[in-house]
Amino acid sequence: MSNDETNGNIRIRPGRPSDAPAILDMLDAAVAWMNARGNTQQWGTVPYSKTSGGAERVERYTTVNSPYVAELDGVPAGAVVLDTGPSPQMPIATAGEPERYVRLLISDRRHAGLGIGAALLAHAVEETRRAGVGLLRVDCWAGGGGELVAYYERNGFTPTDSFLSGTWPGQVLARRVG
Repeated sequence: MSNDETNGNIRIRPGRPSDAPAILDMLDAAVAWMNARGNTQQWGTVPYSKTSGGAERVERYTTVNSPYVAELDGVPAGAVVLDTGPSPQMPIATAGEPERYVRLLISDRRHAGLGIGAALLAHAVEETRRAGVGLLRVDCWAGGGGELVAYYERNGFTPTDSFLSGTWPGQVLARRVG
């Protein structure tokens, strides 16, 4: 099946508090997958649901922020969470203009390679445009050879500012949507 055919089966809908357990499961699976590949720095080695404040953070994502869930055949397969700026805990400057900020992008590892993340980012662009905002930003882990930064670049983002959060190397990327 080609990615084009698969993308036709992806339905994106507004997220709700009842999606929090599925999002948390995706995050836990992502940590296990990264660790199995030798990546213990990006999100650590503890399942997200067991980290201090992890479950509460996902709960806030589904109640305070603007979550969207991608479904594949009616089952949650990914999520993107938008906000009006970066997390206050991150050492990142505000944009100095109205923006939407990707606080979380996650896809279910069981459906990797089907274009779910790209579909969610495209939806984030549309939501940003629909809000009358011209800038969409995201920050991500810049370690591991820059694979995640390259992913966002392939999805239309341009690197802007690098930062360190403790020893965690990060990269802010931006995409004009106006």
